[in-house]
Amino acid sequence: MLRKSYLLLMVLVSMATQLAAQQISKEELIFLTPEWKGERFDDGRPKVSDALLERIKSVSVEEAWAVMKNEGYRYQIAEDWKMINPDSVLVGRAVTATFMPGRPDVWKAIDDRGKAQGKRGQNTWPVDILVKGDVYVADQFGADKDGPTIGDNVGNAIFAKTGNGIVYDGALRDVEGLMEIGGFTSYYTSYDASHHNPPGDLNTMLIGINQPTRIRTVTVMPGDVVLGKMGVVTFIPAHLAEKVATVSEVVRLRDMFGHQRIKEGTYTAGQIDTRWSDEIEKDFSKWLNEHIDELPVSREQIQEILKKRTW
Repeated sequence: MLRKSYLLLMVLVSMATQLAAQQISKEELIFLTPEWKGERFDDGRPKVSDALLERIKSVSVEEAWAVMKNEGYRYQIAEDWKMINPDSVLVGRAVTATFMPGRPDVWKAIDDRGKAQGKRGQNTWPVDILVKGDVYVADQFGADKDGPTIGDNVGNAIFAKTGNGIVYDGALRDVEGLMEIGGFTSYYTSYDASHHNPPGDLNTMLIGINQPTRIRTVTVMPGDVVLGKMGVVTFIPAHLAEKVATVSEVVRLRDMFGHQRIKEGTYTAGQIDTRWSDEIEKDFSKWLNEHIDELPVSREQIQEILKKRTW
């Protein structure tokens, strides 16, 4: 009897796993993000802190690129986008969705599995798991005619859950309505007035949620930090987010100090625009201490920077 109960339990666990509605397993997601040592969501997605996300808003594309390149991550920037709220910055943790061209038999198998969980409309399944601070990142392989899975209704649902916009390699519809959502800073490929309407117009189907996906030439992992600004989107691996933020803050502070000292005539541009002497480095540390509450970097972060200096 005990053995039968055990076997029944294993069958139920297996069914629950199979009914994950296209989501990667927690174990697989942890396996694929081994460099992340911090907190995770219940499904295994890396959870970069809200405080760190706030710091990354001030990071420039060039600063992020330089850190990632030095760490061996050379292809983390995606370009060539249409934008909603182009003057705003998009920052958040990636929730990924991967679509592929529709195929009736595969679409039906996926849809039947979702319906068994009480789900409807594959385009909303990734939206269901979004939380504050997330960015919905979707590879819709540039699909346009009969491809849009996001209009103003789904867009409002995304914004209500995340407070953020989207990165969407495909066509949106209802762009005028989406523009009316305050704060819906978004990057998308094209516009089309049609809409995704399977099974009649089976243009796309949802293959994966929170699995590795491709946006332009970038491999995006769930939990990557999305940084959208200046018309490009940078995907920062979660384990590099702290380093990217810190390097950016040091560069920002050094630039402020250098510009001030050049204007004062203390140093020449040639002295500042090269490797600093010990004298300038000591002056910089002194300047940080004297202006610690006036600078665009928190006191706590400046204290960390000073703590790691050796002079």
